[in-house]
Amino acid sequence: MTLKLEIYSSKLPMETQSEEMLQTQSHQPPPGRTFLPGEASAAGTILPISVKATVTLKLTDGGFFSSLLGLCNPLINLSDLLRKSLLLELVSAELELRTGSERRPISRYAHRVGQKDGDVIYQSEFVIPENFGEIDAVLVQNGHRNEIYLKYIIIHGLPNGPITFNCGSWVQSKFDNPEKRIFFSSKEQSYLPSQTPSALKIMREKELINLRGNGDRDKLASDRIYDYDVYNDLGNPDSKPELGRPVLGGSKNYPYPRRCRTGRPRSRTDPLSETRSGSFYVPRDEEFSDVKEAAFIKKIVETVVHALIPSLETALLDNDLGFPLFSNIDQLYYEGIPIPKLKNPGLLQRILPSIVKALSDAKDLILKFETPAMFRDKFSWLRDEEFSRQTLAGVNPYSIKLVMGQEWPLKSTLNPDVYGPLESAITKELVEREIKGFMTLDKALEQKKLFIIDYHDLVIPYVSKVRQIKGTTLYGSRALFFLTPDGTLKHIAIELTRPPIDGKPQWKQVFTPVSEATGSWLLEVLRTHCAIEPFVIATNRQLSVMHPIYKLLYPHFRSTMQINALARQVPINADGIIETSFSTRNYSMELSSVAYHQHWRFDKEGLPADLINRGIAVEDPTAPHGLKLLIEDYPFANDGLMLWDILKQWIAEYVSFYYTDASMVESDTELQEWWTEIQTKGHEDKKDEPW
Repeated sequence: MTLKLEIYSSKLPMETQSEEMLQTQSHQPPPGRTFLPGEASAAGTILPISVKATVTLKLTDGGFFSSLLGLCNPLINLSDLLRKSLLLELVSAELELRTGSERRPISRYAHRVGQKDGDVIYQSEFVIPENFGEIDAVLVQNGHRNEIYLKYIIIHGLPNGPITFNCGSWVQSKFDNPEKRIFFSSKEQSYLPSQTPSALKIMREKELINLRGNGDRDKLASDRIYDYDVYNDLGNPDSKPELGRPVLGGSKNYPYPRRCRTGRPRSRTDPLSETRSGSFYVPRDEEFSDVKEAAFIKKIVETVVHALIPSLETALLDNDLGFPLFSNIDQLYYEGIPIPKLKNPGLLQRILPSIVKALSDAKDLILKFETPAMFRDKFSWLRDEEFSRQTLAGVNPYSIKLVMGQEWPLKSTLNPDVYGPLESAITKELVEREIKGFMTLDKALEQKKLFIIDYHDLVIPYVSKVRQIKGTTLYGSRALFFLTPDGTLKHIAIELTRPPIDGKPQWKQVFTPVSEATGSWLLEVLRTHCAIEPFVIATNRQLSVMHPIYKLLYPHFRSTMQINALARQVPINADGIIETSFSTRNYSMELSSVAYHQHWRFDKEGLPADLINRGIAVEDPTAPHGLKLLIEDYPFANDGLMLWDILKQWIAEYVSFYYTDASMVESDTELQEWWTEIQTKGHEDKKDEPW
């Protein structure tokens, strides 16, 4: 059993980050010296060079669950004892001048020399002949029975100093995948496809082919394959027929972004759905590190406990009634709730020490939630002012938009024969009564003072369906706000509508504020998770790790796929937290498909474009950030635009370093394939949109 390593070389210059920048990457050693044209290289000497290769493996990085279950195995095996566990092959990236073929690689076994701080060290010595060329890439083959985490490889003894290969990746056993892993020297080096040395270009293309896979088998946990599939694993019809859910994506009825393909078999009872048996595959390098996984699990458990409160014990309240009084909700934060006796209360205390406390007699447990910092006193969340403030500074500041003059009077766009009269119950008289003393309705519209959060048309088609589920109700809703002269939002009205049901006519009425939680989670799941995953997949399938845009995007995409996979397992699955906690129940994710169809546009997702599209801002070259906000006290927009400008400037400078003119972008084959795939595969259901 061997770990096979091949090192390639090239003669093109590379751009590297400064040593100071590299030192900030705590998991990486100091960067190695790179070669420039005309300088002495690994073989740019008359005599051969003796060098030493040091390979550092992490003994375990198996994550929280692996550590908990004791699944992490040491790397010591028979081949280690025989000093033949790693075979290193140095391969020149330069072709033979006479034949144009690849040079014959130089092979040596590496042996295990020690262990330090959880790392295992292997070393090998070999001689590089003259005129071998520079070392810019490494091929790795893992001969162990188990996967290994390869941290970095350092080549010592070169004329211009050591070269470091910062790998930071899991490597499969050759018994699971015989293909050799490719690592390019110093991840800080970037090449556009057209600038890649010819020998490295072959490896660059081969690695992308390996990452795309062929889509025809169940994925191993150690795989690194990125492919697309629809959301057909949210339901579980094999368990119970009522847990079946429609496939999201791939149809006109339920358009949706794509997720990562797992390759699991189809459901026995629904051939369109994928079975939920086994783990939810994500490419191995997308999984959490130990620290992040532990933190994420703690957050998930806290969320689960919040969601399970209504069903903890009937002694607290009647499950069919929910919370009968506001004081019952208040009790969660200020007095706590007695938890029924648990078989293992210590486990709950260890996992959630910040929200669970034991009484002095140690006989009972009290579940007590931390009061959100945004609440200045225990009654602030009940006030209209706080409701208005939350639309701008709460968990969902994306939904509020300007009411344009041509949009008044407010009307639905749905079919009146199915859903009843189109006119809103929020009338001119009602609005002018609420803003009396400020201005008339016409003036408010003219001066852009009216704003709205409108879920009416999105939700109304699902009201009848949801109401068929015992213990639930649902209304179409819209909330209207007025921007006062002092720059604060004043709540005017919230309208609830029920379409015709069971022979009853349409019903609508204007009420005081209610929570818009459904819209909050819906946009969170769709805009920041599901809509982003196709970009992550395409980036790994179409952009080489050598590509500057890959290096730009990678830190921002890290762990996104793992979070999304975990969400499909627990929060957004059939009968999961979302369905059991929100009034949309079984139709929650289906409703997010409607939101994707009606509202998601890539060209409007950037913050400035989003603010302009919602009428919250207008272009103004003299204003900060080039935009004038109609609502000046809008924390999300104020802070967001500052960050937007900083990121835009940095990214523009970074991109212009590699692309000096538009023709370079057009001729970048990887970049063009990346964007094409995002449109035609990742967001396939939007590929024919005019924008």
